[in-house]
Amino acid sequence: MTFTYLMDYVSARTNKIARLRIETYDTGGIPQLQVKTTEHQTQPGGPVLALDLGEKLVGVALSDERLITTKRLPPLKRSSWKKLLQDVRNLVEGFDAQMIVVGLPLNMDGTEGDAAQKVRQLAFNLARSVAQPVYLQDERLTSVEAAENLKAEGLKPEDIPAAIDGAAAALILRDFLVSDQKRMRVDPNTGDSDKTHA
Repeated sequence: MTFTYLMDYVSARTNKIARLRIETYDTGGIPQLQVKTTEHQTQPGGPVLALDLGEKLVGVALSDERLITTKRLPPLKRSSWKKLLQDVRNLVEGFDAQMIVVGLPLNMDGTEGDAAQKVRQLAFNLARSVAQPVYLQDERLTSVEAAENLKAEGLKPEDIPAAIDGAAAALILRDFLVSDQKRMRVDPNTGDSDKTHA
């Protein structure tokens, strides 16, 4: 019965009718990057790759083709842009990912600080460099929830830092797949983020 419910849920989400509504909001951060609100279908036809960008490591998670389950992958070391881009391209090709989701570290009040603006710029660079659509996903409190989940899984406190990036990426991906909040697609031509509701 649970499997049938999940299949009905996924089917309902992928069969939504496209609706279009455009509004422009100034993000207050980077002047050329604005957010457009557009309602249309955004469900991928295959796996989705999620990234949690940390200072030294990038957490990685992947959904299955039916968008039902997620799994953590080993983190990527963050050294240079070229190396990160090549690592992401290898993952996209290796897993046939159809979409990339990048966690956006908003402040608790929903505003964007320096960290969010850096992630937004990196997501724009990524969108310009890959064929797959790139989305931003609010990642507030995912690291806290990831740490709690890892403790509940029985990981020792000293092992949690090595696993937290992947666990946070899995939560970002979960939230992206099941959330009813508007999605933010990064426009590879302008850097604008189209907020879409799927």
